[in-house]
Amino acid sequence: MADAVTDTDSTGDSFSHLPPREAYLAGVIDALPEGAAMSIKVLADAQPYYGQQAVATALRTLSAEGHLRRVRSAPPTSNKLVTHTFFSRTPRPDAWWSAYLNQSPTPATSPNKPPTPRPTKPRTLGRTSAPTLEKTPHSRAYATLAGLGHVDDRVTLSAAECAALEGLASQWLARGATEDHLIRSLTAGLPDEVSSPGAFIRTRLTSKLPPEPSRAPKPTPSHRWLVECTNCGAPGRPEALPGGLCCSCRDEAPPQPTGPLTPTEVHARATGLRTAAGLPARPRQISPAAS
Repeated sequence: MADAVTDTDSTGDSFSHLPPREAYLAGVIDALPEGAAMSIKVLADAQPYYGQQAVATALRTLSAEGHLRRVRSAPPTSNKLVTHTFFSRTPRPDAWWSAYLNQSPTPATSPNKPPTPRPTKPRTLGRTSAPTLEKTPHSRAYATLAGLGHVDDRVTLSAAECAALEGLASQWLARGATEDHLIRSLTAGLPDEVSSPGAFIRTRLTSKLPPEPSRAPKPTPSHRWLVECTNCGAPGRPEALPGGLCCSCRDEAPPQPTGPLTPTEVHARATGLRTAAGLPARPRQISPAAS
C-alpha cells in the first residue's frame, strides 16, 4: 500500500520540544517531498542512524505528540485500501486532527495555508493593429427560430425577431427541450394565415413553456478517513484513537483475570447472566450418592 506525506503547516523551524531521536526523524520526514513513500523501512533506509525498530518507536512518539496520523482510504478506481500518512510540523491536538481528517475526501493541504495563486496570462505591450470584426456564431435557440420558415413559411421570422425571441427559446432548451421539440411546438396547428409571425411565436413560446426540471440536490455521502494506529495498524475513527494510538498501544488494555474461576464463581456468573436475560434458572445437577 502506498504512503503519502503531507506537510499541513508551513511554519516552524525546529522540533526542539521532542527527544533527540524523534526530533531527528521528524526533520527527515519534514524534508520528504509531498507524496513520498513513508513506510518504516523507507525511513530506516533514508538515514544512517536508526533501524526499523527505532523508527517504529519514534513514529509512535510523534503520533502521540500530535505530529502524525496514518489513515486508510479506498481509491474510486480500486477496491484496495491505501494508507496515507499526514505530518504536521506543529503538534496538533486530537480534536484538530479529527476535524481535519473529516473535512473532505482528500484533505491535501491545511485550511490555514493560503491558496496557490494561478498564473495570469502574459500581456503583450506595444502598438496593436486595428480590431477586426469577427462573425459571432448564433446560439442554438437563435438558429432554431431562424429555421422555422424552412418548416412553414407562415412563421418566417426576421433577424430582429429571432434576436428578440432568442431569450425565450433559450429557456426551452435550458429546461430540457430539444430543437425538434421546440420546432414542433411552434409550428403545430398553425392557422391558415399568420399576420404577425413574431407576435404569434412569442405567444406560443410563453404559453407553452415547459416546466423547470426538478433540481433537488442529491445527498452527498460524508467521507470520513479510517485512522490506523501508528504503532500496530489497528483501524478506527479519529476520535477513537487519541494520539493516533489504540488502547493497547497506549498501555490502556483492559485488566485480565488474575487466575481461573472456581466452579462456584462460574455457576454464579452463569446464573446472573441468565437472570439478566430473563431466562429461568437452570437447576443444578446433583450426582447420585454412591451405593
